[in-house]
This record gives sequence, C-alpha cells and structure tokens, in this order.
Amino acid sequence: MRNFVARNNMLEMKKGDLGFFYHSSIAEPAAIGICEVVHEAYADFTAFDPKSEYYDRKSKPEKPLWQMVDVRFVETLPHPVTLAQMRAEPRLVGMALLRRGQRLSVQPVMPHEWKVVLELSRRG
Repeated sequence: MRNFVARNNMLEMKKGDLGFFYHSSIAEPAAIGICEVVHEAYADFTAFDPKSEYYDRKSKPEKPLWQMVDVRFVETLPHPVTLAQMRAEPRLVGMALLRRGQRLSVQPVMPHEWKVVLELSRRG
C-alpha cells in the first residue's frame, strides 16, 4: 500500500484490533471475513529493496515512509456483505468506505458500523 492516509490509518491499529477482509477488485466488492492485528505497525521493508515492486527510493530504514501490520485470519463471514448492501443501509451512511473518493486499503470502522455489517452478514 502506498497511500499516506491509509498508512496513517494503519498506524492507529493496535494488537488485538479486528478488521474486515474486504475484496475490492472483484465484480461485486464485499466484506467477506474478519482478521485480527497480531503485530502493530512497523517499517515496510519492501520499500527498501530496489528489486521489489514496492520499492520507494525516498524511504530509508532509518526514516521509513511506509508501514505494515501483521494480521491473522479469524473467520469467514456467514454471508458476504456487498458494497451495494452497505450503501443501501441507512445506519451506515457515515461509514468511511461509503464516502466518494475515500476507498482505501485501510480504513476505520466505527463500533456501530461493525455491528451493522455483522448483522447484514448473518441475514444473508
């Protein structure tokens, strides 16, 4: 990931935080599972490797520009929750994912939004 807003969101993640796995590059984008942060943000070492597709000559080990977190799989949602379903849900009107131009690889999900997405997944 090479987006400063998404990076800053990642810096806020704490060990034990839960998140949704969200597939965005498919015909019908959807939240499909849950992951857990197992290691908080640390320097993205791929930015230092000139052979990596994620190399960034401005990022240095002593002053890294990019960060990563480690996550583990927790579970698959009972039913995927599509972007269309989320957009149609009035209780998710302020969700970061649903704001135009705000679709990032790492975004916050507020506690009430988390509950609504889980509820939609259980409904199928």
